[in-house]
Amino acid sequence: MELKDTLLMPKTSFEMRGNLTQKEPLCLKRWDELGLYEKMNENREGCEEFLLHDGPPYANGNIHCGHMMNRLLKDFLIRYKNMAGFKTPFVFGWDTHGLPIEVQLTKGGVDRKAMSVAAFRDLCRDYALKQVAIQKGQVKRLGCLGDYERPYLTLDPAYEAHEIDVFAAMALKGLIYKGVKPVYWSPSSESALAEAEVEYKDVAARTLYVAFDFADGKGVVPRGAKILIWTTTPWTVPADLAVTLNPLFKYGLFDTDKGQLVFLSSLQGKMVATLGLKKCDLIKEFKGKDLEMATVRHPLYDRLSTVICASFVTDEDGTGCVHTAPDHGVDDFNACLKYGIKPFCPVDEKGYLHLEKGDPCDGKFYAEANDIVVDELARSGHLLKEVDIVHSYPHDWRTHKPVIFRATPQWFCSIEPIRGRLLEEVRKIKWRPAWGETKMVNMIKDRADWCISRQRAWGVPIPIIYNEDGTPILEKRVFERISALVREKGSNVWFESQPKDLLPMGYLNPASPNGGFRKETDIMDVWFDSGSSWNGVLRERGLPYPADLYFEGNDQYRGWFNASLILSVAYSGFAPFKECLTHGWVMDDAWQKMSKSAGNGIDPSKVANRFGADVLRLWAASVNYQADVRISEPIVRTVSEQYRKIRNTFRFMLGNLQDGEKAYVQPKEKPRLGAIDEWTLAEWESVKNGVLKDYEDCDFAGVNMALAGYLVDLSGFYLDVGKDSLYCDAADSPRRKAFQYVIFKIAYEACLLYNPILSFTMDEVYHAIPGTKKASPQLEDMPKETHEYDGTGAREDYAGFRKFRDLALKALEEARAEGRIGSSSEASLRIVVADGATKAVLAKIGKDELRRTLIVADLSLSEGSSGRIEVRKTASEMCSRCRAYRTDVATMADGTMLCSRCQAVLKGKM
Repeated sequence: MELKDTLLMPKTSFEMRGNLTQKEPLCLKRWDELGLYEKMNENREGCEEFLLHDGPPYANGNIHCGHMMNRLLKDFLIRYKNMAGFKTPFVFGWDTHGLPIEVQLTKGGVDRKAMSVAAFRDLCRDYALKQVAIQKGQVKRLGCLGDYERPYLTLDPAYEAHEIDVFAAMALKGLIYKGVKPVYWSPSSESALAEAEVEYKDVAARTLYVAFDFADGKGVVPRGAKILIWTTTPWTVPADLAVTLNPLFKYGLFDTDKGQLVFLSSLQGKMVATLGLKKCDLIKEFKGKDLEMATVRHPLYDRLSTVICASFVTDEDGTGCVHTAPDHGVDDFNACLKYGIKPFCPVDEKGYLHLEKGDPCDGKFYAEANDIVVDELARSGHLLKEVDIVHSYPHDWRTHKPVIFRATPQWFCSIEPIRGRLLEEVRKIKWRPAWGETKMVNMIKDRADWCISRQRAWGVPIPIIYNEDGTPILEKRVFERISALVREKGSNVWFESQPKDLLPMGYLNPASPNGGFRKETDIMDVWFDSGSSWNGVLRERGLPYPADLYFEGNDQYRGWFNASLILSVAYSGFAPFKECLTHGWVMDDAWQKMSKSAGNGIDPSKVANRFGADVLRLWAASVNYQADVRISEPIVRTVSEQYRKIRNTFRFMLGNLQDGEKAYVQPKEKPRLGAIDEWTLAEWESVKNGVLKDYEDCDFAGVNMALAGYLVDLSGFYLDVGKDSLYCDAADSPRRKAFQYVIFKIAYEACLLYNPILSFTMDEVYHAIPGTKKASPQLEDMPKETHEYDGTGAREDYAGFRKFRDLALKALEEARAEGRIGSSSEASLRIVVADGATKAVLAKIGKDELRRTLIVADLSLSEGSSGRIEVRKTASEMCSRCRAYRTDVATMADGTMLCSRCQAVLKGKM
């Protein structure tokens, strides 16, 4: 028999190469056959529930890296909580209504005007369901567990009915109303937008300083004086009906070479510089309120604009005199409302102006009207200065084209009656990061009424039927009838039915003496769809409400979090979640936002199929997700290398959990352990306890950093030291059994701790660990926090030894570099110890164990006034079997050189 055949070399079914792209699909198939998601919750029947409520991503196109990170972070938490003893129902959701789906169908050649609304909606529904199926498959490929068979879709009839119930309850409480107000309007989408659907981009703007002639200066200013306004939107000047001043600010009447001008006194220097004034002498000062109800002549038309007062006017930009068009600004509208000045709606849904016949702006697109207005003001002599600037301007987040403020009849959710309650609930929620509370408080404080109507086809209808006189019917039994029909037939019933068929049987109303009724044609904002998910999912399915956690990107403060809060508080009086956790954006390697147009996007599905989903999972557990993070192919390759190190450490541990042809069995009683065994377990206990805390804090990067760091450290010290005993000792030697006991415990517990993150790999590890097991590590309990080594001094001893070992390794490396030794195994050390602490630590190990731990041939220990480590080459012979230099090596009959340990093993002795 060859000597090498007598060694207990590592043996395991756990392969060195991950081959994740081949193994992961097989693992997914096995999880499906097992019904792992169902099994893990059956496993927790009767336990406390932890509910993470899924915010619905939009069903359009493949998942992107933001989706991927969101799904993985949620999966880490769901898997951990389940293993920690909670029942964890997790219902995937998809947002399936809205403009992007209409746009995709139109791009695909569908002519919506050539068919009925119901027929077009059927096509939208089919498209949405296909997108859900695609995304569902991509999410499953990442290894995420959840209810794939019964996800919630906002197009499901039951969900739509619950949404209508929320609308109805709010309407009956007086929280829903119809009114004419300026709203964000997208001419490119031909629809109103919510604040969450608006993004800001820097654009060039023609800004104007325009003089309005006073018609009546209220005795404060003479008739020939002018008031100076400033605007960044020249196209809104035709809609000007007022000029707004701050009632408390000081204004001045100035004698200038451009006439007598009124503007803020504090801006005198700025106006001189901007307008290029050669003369600007103050004639008199007065407060804004002194000019209230004065009148000025419109610079383009034969009509008057009224001077009004409002506190929104600041002294930061412009002139302190605000051109006011109630059609085109919320502040403008509200200020005019107090004075009975109503908008006249000169801009249509496509962004075209409709003015008097012959007006040069009549029939022009608003952007084209911009230039015309500038030319007309210049021609009339009212334009004093044009200054082109770059400023931030709102855009439609779907079409990426500019939006405008446009006064139109819309349905609104009233915020003011519930604002106080909303703020109370916000302060009860646990926000992570903590600044989320301040952000949400400020949003709720400043939020205007929510425009919830959209002028589109694909969505849940606003469930309002009008009487002959135009009044809306707001009756409980009418809403209940509509909800029941939608639950039974889906929301298409609204578009396929006559108004009388949507009303209760035999319904009569005094406001419709002829029995005539009509339906609202607008649909609900998609944020009303997703924001009512607590009703359509949690309450509908009997899940905990409020949910324990909402966990989405930080853009959802103004999106899903906001909408959900408003609707739940309006309906139930409390927030729909107890805790809110957010993550940042996923950027490219240069910290640029990923986009198709920039060509810098990364397809997570392709990455998973090239490197393996576990590499993506490890990436998601390696980043500080609460900030913006980066991903790129070089970054993925770096993570892949970290994965390889983790895998190799597990493989070494698994390979040594065998006793020749027999599988290793972990004893119930702890065997006699040496000092380094105790130290290693003490360090592991500390890491394990820290990891459990990190999981509770949702600090997945902390989990991975601790586990990966420990495994690297374990491989570089304890496992390296253990090789000699594991390979060369007799299978049942006490020292080898001590190593195996420690390795088994760490491998088993590390497998469970890593399972929520490296789910595919830990499934493979788990099945390679010898012993009776369940069908999946996901069905196991998380290791418990323990404090066996607290107060024993083991970790302090370990830290002291590591410092001593570092000095020894440095001395050995210097000797190797100088050519005095070839490797540490042929070194003889003379160790002189000066301090008592080091002496005590080394005494706990013992001389023989210290030799084996430092992997040297022999050593001597003594005390001295100054500590030092001397290295020389040993005179001992090398054992042919274990390759160690030992003083007890003898020559056998066949010429082989064997140490006493190897002789005993070969003879079947200890």
